[in-house]
Amino acid sequence: MRTRKVYTRTGDGGETGTLGGRRVAKCDIRMDVCGALDEANSMLGLARSMGLEGWCDVTVGSIQRDLFFLGNEVSCGAVEASKLGVRVVDDANVRCLEQSIDHASDRLTPLSSFVIPGGTKGASALHCARAIVRRAERGLVALGCEEMVRREQIAYLNRVGDLLFVLARWENSVAGVGDVVVVDDGG
Repeated sequence: MRTRKVYTRTGDGGETGTLGGRRVAKCDIRMDVCGALDEANSMLGLARSMGLEGWCDVTVGSIQRDLFFLGNEVSCGAVEASKLGVRVVDDANVRCLEQSIDHASDRLTPLSSFVIPGGTKGASALHCARAIVRRAERGLVALGCEEMVRREQIAYLNRVGDLLFVLARWENSVAGVGDVVVVDDGG
C-alpha cells in the first residue's frame, strides 16, 4: 500500500491552505494564531510526557482536544466554520475551565506575591504553555480587529491561560515544591 506523502510543495511560495480551502499568506494573523495554538498544544503534550498528576493530566488532555478544535475554527474563520459544521468552543467550555480553576485554586495556598515560572519539569512546561496561549490570545484579539471573531474564542483562551497558571502551581504543590516567588532583595 502506498502512503500519502507529507509534503505537497503547495506552501513553497509562502502560502498555506485554510480548513475551508482558502489560500492565505503564511504570515497572515490567522496563521500566526493557528501556529501559536499548535505550539501551545505541543508544549502541553511535552508537559504530559513528564508525568503530570492524574487529575491535572486529564484536564490538560481535555485542553489539548479543545485547542485542536479552536485551531480548526480559527483556520477557516467563524462564518466558514459554521457552514462546515466545525466543532467550536463555547460558553460551556469556558465554564468547564472556570470549574477546573476553582477546583485547583480551592486546594492551593493563596498567593501573596507574584510567581516566577519554575519548579518541577511539568510545572515549568505548563508555564511555557501558558505564555504561548497568551500569545495566541493576543493574536486572536488582533484578528478580531480585522474580521469577526467569536467572543467565546477569546474568553476560552483567557481562561486556558488562567488554568495553566493554576495547574503549574498544582503540579508543584502535589510534588511538594513551593512556588518560586518574586523576592525584591534590592539588588
